[in-house]
Amino acid sequence: MADELSMFRQCPLLLPQNRERTVYDGFITVQDRDFRLRILLPSVHDVKHARLQCSWQLKHVLKGYQQILKQRLQHCSDLVSFMLELKTVLEVALKNRRELYVPPPPRYYLQLINEIESLGWDKLVYIDTEFSTIKLKAEDSGSRVHLITIKLKPKYPVDAPDCLVDFPVPFTVPWTPQGSLIYIHSQFLAALESLKEFWDIMDEIDEKTWVLEPEKPTRGATVRRIAIGNNVSINIDVDPRHPKVLPECCFLGADHVVTPLRNKLNSNMHSWNPECTVLQNLKEVLEIDFPAPSAHEISNLNMECGICYAYRLDSAIPDQVCDDSRCGQPFHQACLIEWLRGLPSCRQSFNVIFGECPYCSKPITVKMSSKKS
Repeated sequence: MADELSMFRQCPLLLPQNRERTVYDGFITVQDRDFRLRILLPSVHDVKHARLQCSWQLKHVLKGYQQILKQRLQHCSDLVSFMLELKTVLEVALKNRRELYVPPPPRYYLQLINEIESLGWDKLVYIDTEFSTIKLKAEDSGSRVHLITIKLKPKYPVDAPDCLVDFPVPFTVPWTPQGSLIYIHSQFLAALESLKEFWDIMDEIDEKTWVLEPEKPTRGATVRRIAIGNNVSINIDVDPRHPKVLPECCFLGADHVVTPLRNKLNSNMHSWNPECTVLQNLKEVLEIDFPAPSAHEISNLNMECGICYAYRLDSAIPDQVCDDSRCGQPFHQACLIEWLRGLPSCRQSFNVIFGECPYCSKPITVKMSSKKS
């Protein structure tokens, strides 16, 4: 009876659920905060083999203290002494936490529900259990669906939320305490329309050419590496604010193939038409037709590495090419470095390795990047 009275004094909100007093359910109070807790004891009331079932709030506070609790549990003789230990650990955990999550007031949730109702539930893609992270969708005039992730703060709408989008340019929402999800969504739509021309141009490139990199372009990606032919490609970086102007261009391939293309670009640069798309202009300026996915297989472009016989190696594609006009075999940088280092005739000067092509035995060099050196 004395133990029951001591238990009640320590945790008045944690009550036994059966006559055997092997199950306790309720709350433990620390620093004026109540945490839901359930304790399961074996029939012999051995505290060392007790099981604790905590609410997510209590788990969150005790994160990192699990091992300490297990040790305390092993050294306690009864439930009352363990509850004292648990309270001590909880007080330390709460004291060490700089920012203790405090749920927003009820009006916070009511306002969010009303805003989503006004915006339309069909635009809601995701909302977490705390109502702090929301994902909304919007469709631009090109029928592309875009997502915006909104991270709300407890004092919303007084504090501005953080908005995350997949854009090639920064996206900011001018904020006042009168702001709302409807206002954010309207700003998002306006930003989508301002980038429509850029995405139209990038979609045309993705649909009508063989894009070697990136493998799965995001809406925020401005760079494309496009296949031109066997072992030769062009890397372009499109300006999202002025998508129809001449982009930054870099040719990749053997010198005897790249040099004529570079000369054509320099000679015909003046004829670049800002009224046409980037792909149309590249065709005119370079006087070529890009291989189309509908008419060519990627295997027909002979893009595989001549050493590992694979196209992709840890997300990298072959970017080293033998300059001999009769060879032109591509290699992954990592494969070629490993191959050349295994040759007795290999030599290195600073970050450049000199050796022989694995295919034609002609001289070949590879420059090591800082990451791979």
